[in-house]
Amino acid sequence: MSLPNQLTIGRILAIPVICLFVVIGWEWLRWLALLLYIAAAITDWLDGFLARRMNLNSALGKMLDPIADKLLVGALIVTFAWTRDFSGWDLIPAIAILIREIFVSGLREYLGNRSIEVPVTFLAKWKTTAQLVSLALIMAAPMLLGLGFFAHAFLWIAAALTVWTGWEYLRSTWPHLAGPEI
Repeated sequence: MSLPNQLTIGRILAIPVICLFVVIGWEWLRWLALLLYIAAAITDWLDGFLARRMNLNSALGKMLDPIADKLLVGALIVTFAWTRDFSGWDLIPAIAILIREIFVSGLREYLGNRSIEVPVTFLAKWKTTAQLVSLALIMAAPMLLGLGFFAHAFLWIAAALTVWTGWEYLRSTWPHLAGPEI
């Protein structure tokens, strides 16, 4: 088990702890959740960097890394809906993010079964970063006066990037979807 894969698995294992600390609602646990979340978000970059730098790319890592990202984002979206850190209006970008992430994962799986690879775009990497930052801001907003508006606005920006990259993936793969099944 390579170090990059260990970091990815660590990110996955941190998710329920982060969500639990947020749900409990004690401010000191929320600060701890934020620190764990930031560490988990950093491992998203670090595991890929180390895998490339140490030439430790693996099929397991290639599969687990995007799953870990989607689990972290999805679990926090559900948690923030539960704790009402999201307003009713925030559910619009939150649901858009969830729909896109599930759709693109399904698209990759379907096309992968047909031996068609759907590479991650540069903008999609920024989309993930925007999602992770927006959720960190949402998590911090109740503890830092004046951050709320900016945090919620950034969620909408992250959702816009998310929807746009989803549209790009659909558009670029459409010929494989519209043609006859092989």
